[in-house]
Amino acid sequence: MNSVFILILTFLAFLLSPIPADAGDKRFPFAPGEKLFFEVRWAFVPAAEGVLEILPMTTLDGVTCYHFSMTARTYEFVDIFYKVRDRIEAFTDEGMTRSVLYRKTQDGKRKRRISVTFDWEKLKARYSNYDENSEPISILPGSFDPLSVFYAFRLFQLKEGKELNAPLTDGKKCIVGKARVIKREEIKVKDKVYDTFLVEPDLGQLGGVFEKSKNAKLQIWVTADGASIPVRVKSEVVVGSFVAELVSLIQPPR
Repeated sequence: MNSVFILILTFLAFLLSPIPADAGDKRFPFAPGEKLFFEVRWAFVPAAEGVLEILPMTTLDGVTCYHFSMTARTYEFVDIFYKVRDRIEAFTDEGMTRSVLYRKTQDGKRKRRISVTFDWEKLKARYSNYDENSEPISILPGSFDPLSVFYAFRLFQLKEGKELNAPLTDGKKCIVGKARVIKREEIKVKDKVYDTFLVEPDLGQLGGVFEKSKNAKLQIWVTADGASIPVRVKSEVVVGSFVAELVSLIQPPR
């Protein structure tokens, strides 16, 4: 079993459309103070919880940045098999046009201190773990990291049949993710009915658990109100099926 919630959020990265030139003039559908709470089930058994949060704006090297955070932790009975205590932080410029810094801390079964730094003048990104630096890789203009790309995705209106793509990097490689909006439908999550779009990413370029699954499939339902808040994520892989559902949220005054 992998870090399910982090895996799911990484897949959300494959939903992004290219950022339009006037994105900086748009009113963003999110703001600091937003907090989303999820429960992850493995084969219908509650296994983990995750939180997505937008922290106060900050400044890095003179650049005003959005500060995004995601935490994931397995429940005690799952800890026996695969303990997850993960935290991801992502920073983007305030215009939401590219990543500025990405960090991941793992203190469960795996121990990692990962960071990805960006040199936009040279179009390079560098991955490091516990201060062991890898060689810089070339990246595409406007690339996002696996967490911040989810928020960039939320800037766009969706419609049935729309094809989506965007550059994405984890510091080890840079790819163009792809996805398709399948349909619009109402679904019930935790006794609440949502008007949603169902989106299916193309997983052909992914490794890990999905690489071993011949017919691996991922489905993501996001709200159709323009905010594109994920309310359900479902995966079917070789190790079984996972479902993450939104259980509650906090939204700041707009």
